[in-house]
Amino acid sequence: MILVTGGTGFIGQHLVRQLVLQGYEVRILLRPSVKSPNLPTGLPVQVAVSSLQDQRGLRAALKGINSVIHLAGTESLGIRSDLGGVDINGTRFLTEASREAGIDHFLYLSHLGADKASAFPVLKAKAIAENLIIHSGVPYTIFRSAVVFGPNDHFTNVFSRIIEISPYVLLIPGDGSNLLQPIWIQDLVTCLIMAMQNPDSIGKMYQIGGGETLSFLSIIQIIMDKIDLHRRIIPIMPGYLRVLSVWLEQSRRFPISAYWIDYLAVDRTCSLDSLSRDFNIIPARFHQSLDYLYP
Repeated sequence: MILVTGGTGFIGQHLVRQLVLQGYEVRILLRPSVKSPNLPTGLPVQVAVSSLQDQRGLRAALKGINSVIHLAGTESLGIRSDLGGVDINGTRFLTEASREAGIDHFLYLSHLGADKASAFPVLKAKAIAENLIIHSGVPYTIFRSAVVFGPNDHFTNVFSRIIEISPYVLLIPGDGSNLLQPIWIQDLVTCLIMAMQNPDSIGKMYQIGGGETLSFLSIIQIIMDKIDLHRRIIPIMPGYLRVLSVWLEQSRRFPISAYWIDYLAVDRTCSLDSLSRDFNIIPARFHQSLDYLYP
């Protein structure tokens, strides 16, 4: 049986569905909440309710589990995120409980650019979590992924929404020349499952991305073309845009986390043949995979 954290999120929903379709038994770890969980519909999955800081709850959730796929994080909450409590300490407690439970394989999804010395909070937190896993004593595989796109994502759908609500002009950080390497959600899910199935992946860190590098400006232009809405693009200093985004987050009128400004500060790319070399996958092309954005 497989335990998935973050199983109700964008990536988690796609991963859980594919695991179930392939015949795996899946248990989703849900944090306690007064809100109804966004569980994958129509799928026979088990549910364990526990926060990542509840060691007793984690031990109960790990009973009968062979593999853990750890996707949970709080960066999408922006200024309301808890990187220290969830992304770092939550990972610490989960790996400790996994070691005690004798888990066979622990897979973790991180970001390209994760670095303990990073000035960007999310990338620093991801690197600290990676280090905790590496030194935890659990058999691990770590994925540093490029930005992920697909239906209900927090990337193309969010920027599509920003384009829709922007009156005539669209502010972007800098000149938009920074490079991204978007990876299709099904390609990422396939890589995670293949690594889980392959004992040779244990102890490895994979850096994966799509088969093409695109400037942020060209990505925005492709999205505009897809939704048939065009705005005049105006570059603005990232520092100013970050202050504006934080203010808009506080007023809950901005559909994107301020951490996105950090993500767009530098290039986020890896080897273009990462999927074909390590997983024998021909990656989906970005502009050919956006039909879900049609109005």
